[in-house]
Amino acid sequence: MMETSSFHQVLFPGEAEGYIQNLEIFSLKDIGCPRWFKQHEYIEKLNMQAILNATGSQDEFVKELLVSLGKIPTLIHEMILVEAWKVKIFPILCQLQDFNPENTFPLYMVESCEAAEDSVLDLVDYCHRKLTLMAGHSESGDQDSHSVDVNSSSIQELQKQSAALEFEISLKALSVLRYITDHTDSVSLSVLTRLLCTHNLPCVLVQLVEHCPWSRFSKGQLEKYIDGKWHQIPREDQVKMTKLDGQVWIALLNLLLKPECQRKYDFNSFNKSQLLKLQAFLTEVLIDQLPNLGELQRFLSHLAVMDPAPPKKDLILEQIPEMWNNIMKENSGKWKALAKYQVKHAFNPSKSDLRQQAQRLALTYNLDVIESLIPEKPKCGSCGSEASKRCSRCQGEWYCRRECQVKHWPKHKKACQLMVDATEKLQSDLNIEA
Repeated sequence: MMETSSFHQVLFPGEAEGYIQNLEIFSLKDIGCPRWFKQHEYIEKLNMQAILNATGSQDEFVKELLVSLGKIPTLIHEMILVEAWKVKIFPILCQLQDFNPENTFPLYMVESCEAAEDSVLDLVDYCHRKLTLMAGHSESGDQDSHSVDVNSSSIQELQKQSAALEFEISLKALSVLRYITDHTDSVSLSVLTRLLCTHNLPCVLVQLVEHCPWSRFSKGQLEKYIDGKWHQIPREDQVKMTKLDGQVWIALLNLLLKPECQRKYDFNSFNKSQLLKLQAFLTEVLIDQLPNLGELQRFLSHLAVMDPAPPKKDLILEQIPEMWNNIMKENSGKWKALAKYQVKHAFNPSKSDLRQQAQRLALTYNLDVIESLIPEKPKCGSCGSEASKRCSRCQGEWYCRRECQVKHWPKHKKACQLMVDATEKLQSDLNIEA
């Protein structure tokens, strides 16, 4: 008899529906107020439940409710609202003499990219702002601002916290962008135009490959940013592709090789020269880890000797993202007044309120809780140890390290090919039906 696994939950469907129905759009002056914090507790619990559902292959009722109740644009608006607060109000708060917090308050964002509807334009703009900022900091060598000095003053700690969080958010924006590029065949022409023409994201991604912000040298040791922390990388692992590297390369594959993108993108002399920089990074070791990059290598070799056809110019009425512009317009000239209002009302709680708020946030953001609920982690197909790396071809086998994958390949090769063939046939059948 097969043993059924227990269904782990943070929220029941009825609770999740109540939380999602009550999600509301806030104004800038409300950021930091009790109602705003309460909503973020709801969002984090929804996020935890969504992770559990996806990890355990369970009914993804959180995602379905967000879509059916039309709340994805609300989450995107909140994300952009907090970005505006950080850019316009937070620097003023740090300069005000009467803003002297005894404790720092958490700065965080909401990330989502499901059924974004028209607000996906705002999401694309948001991702572009974050990635260009990250690429710019990396190019200037400003990579040491991601750690927080516990001995610094509250204001200094907040500023460093903000810089560290900005780095984290930019990495999440990279994941969101990669997700959007996965669906270029279903997004509107306005979104495609914004990705390829307005923001020229292929060239932004080239900058990220070149400067690799999640990799640095510290005291002569190579460190990479993995799972929220900087790790020293032993010599034998230095050529391994990280998840962040993979996100950039997959986004490039999508934007450069998909037919609808090739028809839209302008392969002019500047763009061509930038894209050809990728050839130096497409080594055999890299392609062995992500075989699809072989197709990109062939495309770049062809691009080097040929001039692609000019982009197809469609006569369209282009949509314009509205959220950021509306927030800026509504609050123009009010930034200092908003900062003073927040010092007086939002960020000046009593000690008892502050303690209760801290306790609630600590419970909500306790990662040990979710880690204890997530089903058992996959095992290495070779040695049986806990595994974190998946076969990039079939996505069906797990390994703890590169050596185990190479050792197991003779046994896995046939099954891998069968799974890849089956997936391609299913995709072909679905396309025919469509």
